Amino acid sequence: MNDFVRKPFIAGNWKMNLDRKGALELAQELRERLGARTDVEVAIFPPAVYIDELARTLAGSPIRVGGQDCCEATSGAFTGETSAPMMVDAGAELVILGHSERRHVYGETDEQVGQKVRQALDAGLDVILCVGELLEERKAGETEGVVSRQLRIGLGSVTAEEMQRLVVAYEPVWAIGTGETATPEQAGAVHSYIRGLVEGLFDAPIARALRIQYGGSVNSGNVVELMAVQDVDGALVGGASLSAEKFIPIFEFDLS
Repeated sequence: MNDFVRKPFIAGNWKMNLDRKGALELAQELRERLGARTDVEVAIFPPAVYIDELARTLAGSPIRVGGQDCCEATSGAFTGETSAPMMVDAGAELVILGHSERRHVYGETDEQVGQKVRQALDAGLDVILCVGELLEERKAGETEGVVSRQLRIGLGSVTAEEMQRLVVAYEPVWAIGTGETATPEQAGAVHSYIRGLVEGLFDAPIARALRIQYGGSVNSGNVVELMAVQDVDGALVGGASLSAEKFIPIFEFDLS
């Protein structure tokens, strides 16, 4: 069982969903239900156009607001992109980088993800760095190789001191939005492997302190068994974070 030396971190990635009214109503309800709890960290990642207003709505609450992605450049002729400094200016505190949809739908390379990590940290954003394998890669026994490559390149410019500002999210691509979830044993094995990789890249104290989230069809029905796994320190939640009814039970999980 997780010893909870590492504070659990539950993050809701809203993706391209909700309108302004729905986003504000959901944020208000989450704020009311979370109250002043300090035993779990909660963050939401709305569409970029809502970051400013949601950051102001949630100011003074324990709920952090972040961006779903940022550009690998600070400024310039990058139509449609949002830079890390712009995210900060809008009120974001953190950002998701390397999400499977960015990698596999929009073709982001490991190198681009690494550049974005550097941009985000330099701008003052904390980072959730996503790694994970496709179904065919898992079937071919390539899970560890894929995760290792993504992690090494993603962390390539990160210093030991900056690792405290970084969370890793393991999201098997075959379990995202499919209703399929990695078994606790599958998740635990990869999370343990990630912690070992980080120990090799940095040192044992940094690896022990690193929080590793699981992402992939997390819901109120499976969060308890996932959070009971030794190296699972939280969840990156997709569809179930779009309503208070589904999201609140996830961050109110109880292992007792």
